[in-house]
Amino acid sequence: MARTDNPLLKNTSGKIGETIVVKQYSYGTVISAVPDMSRVKKSKLQKLKQNWFKDAVVYAQTILRDPKKKAAYAKKVKEGKTIYHTAIQEYLEKMKKGKV
Repeated sequence: MARTDNPLLKNTSGKIGETIVVKQYSYGTVISAVPDMSRVKKSKLQKLKQNWFKDAVVYAQTILRDPKKKAAYAKKVKEGKTIYHTAIQEYLEKMKKGKV
């Protein structure tokens, strides 16, 4: 992991190729290797929750694509929050309660 002041990487984050990851922290930009996740074995609960989150993302995207639903959600959204994140949060809360 290395810090950098390279102006090309400022405010950039994500994977570059298959070997480098650029991350933004409060103290600056960090470059590191892509983590090797090949040996990680996910539990059944982790897999379940990952599927919930995938479904929540699809749910939020459908709301953003429908102008009527988007307008209805805009009324519910608290200051400083986004429609997308509010929809994901609402979906996951419903899943925890078994209402979806």
